Amino acid sequence: MRTLGVSASTLSATESLTISGNKTIICRSELFELGFFTPASSSRWYLGIWYKKIPTRTYVWVANRDTPLSHSNGSLKISNNNLVIFDHSNKPVWSTNLTGGNVRSPVVAELLDNGNFVLRDSNNNEYLWQSFHFPTDTLLPDMKLGWDLKSGRNRFLRSRKAPDDPSSGDYSTKFETRGFPEVYVCSKESIVYRSGPWDGIRFNGIPEVRPVDYLVLNFSATDEEITYSYHITKNNIYSILTLTPTGLLQRSTWVERLQSWRPLWYSPRDICNNYKQCGSYGYCDSNTSPVCNCIHGFKPRNKWDLRDDFDGCVRKTRLSCDGTDGFVRLKNMKLPDTTKTIVDRGIGIEECEARCLKHCNCTAFANTDIRNGGSGCVIWTGDMLDIRYFAEGGQDLYRCFLEFAVRLWSPRMTNQVTASKK
Repeated sequence: MRTLGVSASTLSATESLTISGNKTIICRSELFELGFFTPASSSRWYLGIWYKKIPTRTYVWVANRDTPLSHSNGSLKISNNNLVIFDHSNKPVWSTNLTGGNVRSPVVAELLDNGNFVLRDSNNNEYLWQSFHFPTDTLLPDMKLGWDLKSGRNRFLRSRKAPDDPSSGDYSTKFETRGFPEVYVCSKESIVYRSGPWDGIRFNGIPEVRPVDYLVLNFSATDEEITYSYHITKNNIYSILTLTPTGLLQRSTWVERLQSWRPLWYSPRDICNNYKQCGSYGYCDSNTSPVCNCIHGFKPRNKWDLRDDFDGCVRKTRLSCDGTDGFVRLKNMKLPDTTKTIVDRGIGIEECEARCLKHCNCTAFANTDIRNGGSGCVIWTGDMLDIRYFAEGGQDLYRCFLEFAVRLWSPRMTNQVTASKK
């Protein structure tokens, strides 16, 4: 199906890609293919990218997902230095919408070997537009999720409406940049799931993400970007991260022997992943009944035997804020919502504790990085929300308490919590 002029991977200003012509663009490695497609049992046409080497058609990017063509006569052209999809009446239904600029040479569109579809200057190879800046429901290797702080561009995933309907669904990702960055999954405007912050290895709330030899995970939090990406180190392995129509973040890998995509992990997995399931100062444990528990020093705000646990917990005794307060160490925890936090990656846990003691509004602290014994400092100054306990995974969270109260505490959570005071 290499039918587009001088190169199978490019589209020039004098060429077009048409539905009726059944032409496609294939990257040089023949891993990815771009063309028009129609879902099963549908009369709508879309321009998309899929894996050419995988027999199960897997669409990883869709251009006109919310402006489909209703007729089988449509085309993709370069017009006025833009990529434009025209319908059967030659009316534009989708465009890259580039304006201005100083492009004097002809532009070409090219499908790169990593699946990135780019519009570039034919003389200097400068990218004028690229599909990697506009993900749909799938994050490909080397594609970034999150914020380019210099341009203000936010790259996020939005689910399909249904498995066979690529139009925009109800779920989307949100990369929070305030405090200690993490990823949220939202249903329309409401948060339904939180990944937990990056702990140096993985997102803290997804302990099932484990190191594998072919997959390198990357997280960047600088003045220029706050992003997550991944890289595949072996050419014969295909792995994607998808936001499913039901709101699951799912890592899948193609298994050649089974001829199917197999999930490595997905999240949320259970009721404890529901955002703020146990309210403020409550933590969720899927192995207890009820699943909601109060952290040490707090009691339920309402009667939890009636499952009225969304209002969380209230403190039994107020903190003194006179230097006599101490800390309870909660082990294997998903760290609380990090929107209202203070972060200093240059100090360790002891100085972090000292700062927390001096800050009367400090409610808890933890390391920002769990590698090599732990480093960095994150301090919570507001309510502690969306906490859970993991049988395996998570990290230590130090919660402030009144020193004398620990002597009255029944060690109900001896497998999870120890007390410490300097």
